[in-house]
Amino acid sequence: MATFDYSIVEEAAKQLYIRALCNLPPDVREALKKAYARETQPTARSIFEAMFKAIEIADTKKTLLCQDTGLPIYKVRIGSSFDWNGAKIKAALYEGAKRATQEFPFRSSSTHTITRVNPQTSVGPGLPVTYFDFDGESDVLDILMIPKGSGSENMSKMKMFYPQHGIKAVKKFILDTVVESSANPCPPGIIGVGLGGTSDLVMKLAKDAIARPVGQRNPDPMLAEMEVELEEAINATGRGPMGLGGDVSCLAVHIESAYTHITQNPVAVNTQCWPARRARAIIKPSGDVSYGF
Repeated sequence: MATFDYSIVEEAAKQLYIRALCNLPPDVREALKKAYARETQPTARSIFEAMFKAIEIADTKKTLLCQDTGLPIYKVRIGSSFDWNGAKIKAALYEGAKRATQEFPFRSSSTHTITRVNPQTSVGPGLPVTYFDFDGESDVLDILMIPKGSGSENMSKMKMFYPQHGIKAVKKFILDTVVESSANPCPPGIIGVGLGGTSDLVMKLAKDAIARPVGQRNPDPMLAEMEVELEEAINATGRGPMGLGGDVSCLAVHIESAYTHITQNPVAVNTQCWPARRARAIIKPSGDVSYGF
């Protein structure tokens, strides 16, 4: 078998970062249109109109939807029917994110956590954030790229509940987190919720939740019902777009869950801003690449 050319992954990682920053996914566009149709408050409707104008400018000028280019996150699903080298994939993602920043170019948002020195590369120790998973029935490399801005990421919260607290306390924590975030995460966006697992896993679950297409329900009927209930409650708060009041305060609530310990019940909330940016690449063993969301 010919050796796979990992420069293909590097180029895809570069293109994904740029595409995610400039091209809004179709499901997000449709969700915003539906939200605008539901909105009755004049100020809120004018904010939606400004969002649509920003999308139009990004589409016509092939430029950024938002100046916050975020921290690069790559979610990689490796098909088991092909011999991929994980270390080379990770190195290629690093170089691809760096090239996107330097060649597009755009503002790097990554900085040293103590010195606050920004090398203007979007990469460094721990960056890009990379998650690996595996698909037993696939022979492709599936890469989902999510740039995560600080306005929404700074509003993340995690709490370790005990089982005796009950589901009402969990729901209250989720709603309180959203309300307390006010305008900071640039609503209305997707509210990602993680339930179960461990303290680190539950935060990943919440991040997984915001990566789903807007309104795609959890296959578990009980969790899907909870998603709808929380959506209705959040939209009833009147927070509105950009926190300035209105009928639509979130586009969707998505929940991901995992089994957890018998004496704990971790809960996490991770909010995505209104553009809900993401981009996907499917790479075949032949080296062919197709892009989508």
